[in-house]
Amino acid sequence: MDRSFNHILVIQTAFIGDAILTLPLIQVLKKNYPHSSIDVVVVPRTVDIFSHHPAISNIIPYDKRGKDSGLIGFWRLRNQLRAKNYDLIVIPHRSLRSALLGWLLKPNVRIGFDRSAGRLLFTRIVHYDPTNHEIDRNLSLLSPLSLLINKNELPQLYPSAEDAQVVDSVLDNFGLNEENLIITVAPGTIWNTKRWPADRFAAMCKQLSSECSAVLLVGGKEDSTLCEEIVGMSKAKNVFNVAGKLSLLQSAELIKRSHVLISNDSAPMHLAVAVATPVVAIFGATVPEYGFAPRGAHDIVIETKGLKCRPCSIHGGKTCPIGTFECMIAITPELVVNKVRSFLQKIVV
Repeated sequence: MDRSFNHILVIQTAFIGDAILTLPLIQVLKKNYPHSSIDVVVVPRTVDIFSHHPAISNIIPYDKRGKDSGLIGFWRLRNQLRAKNYDLIVIPHRSLRSALLGWLLKPNVRIGFDRSAGRLLFTRIVHYDPTNHEIDRNLSLLSPLSLLINKNELPQLYPSAEDAQVVDSVLDNFGLNEENLIITVAPGTIWNTKRWPADRFAAMCKQLSSECSAVLLVGGKEDSTLCEEIVGMSKAKNVFNVAGKLSLLQSAELIKRSHVLISNDSAPMHLAVAVATPVVAIFGATVPEYGFAPRGAHDIVIETKGLKCRPCSIHGGKTCPIGTFECMIAITPELVVNKVRSFLQKIVV
């Protein structure tokens, strides 16, 4: 297919991490169609991810589990988008609702995955390769367009000047500046079996606190209590909790100013990749082979290999299916600290 498109729409109403990993697709579209408008349909929680991005013309929030739920909200969105006259719609999200929305807008070209529940509604169907990284899977949706694609394309985020000022204030409150060695830690996740135990995070933070200016715990409002518990258990004066105090882009700006992020298999590690901060990622129930590992050149994954029970699911779950939680218990604070220490020795002069 060799043609131009004036109005392009990307539909991605999944989680924060999925939204971040959609950015390379959007960036490549913009490079190939620099004069085209590119809009995105996303859930309210991920709007911040797409804000200020130079490749994106309009962000359309769709609160599918809130005020826009049900047929009335869906039809309202369809009517809003129909006036845009999109001639290309790319749908990395694999739900029937997303495919149906694309079909109702009647563009010339609708591209989605063969694993989509609404794959028969696409004009071009692309194979979803479970062995590829999610970034590469998303980029493969552009294969019917015969575009020039950089295989090393990584997501990019664009915190605003106001975001930077907020982070300046946070660091100033802790007596920190950009010359300090800062480590950020993201201990939260909505899936319990993807969460390294809080006492281990605390022990790790205590050990690392003596080797840096500060350890800052980041996350959403739902992570604030967990982070406060970790701060208390660490008993270190330079371990601080900022979870729930920053937006996604402000968190990205803070991570950008740190030397390394330590995270579970969760959205913050993708934020770090998007601002070029190295990641030490702790994987438990899930495995990097699912395609959601951090993609940066210096990123490290720590995992317990050789367990017959692992992986137990693609997302993780509320409890360990066999009651041992060995995939996480086997990862000691000392192991993580040594990985971080060896990494910092390479980058800190």
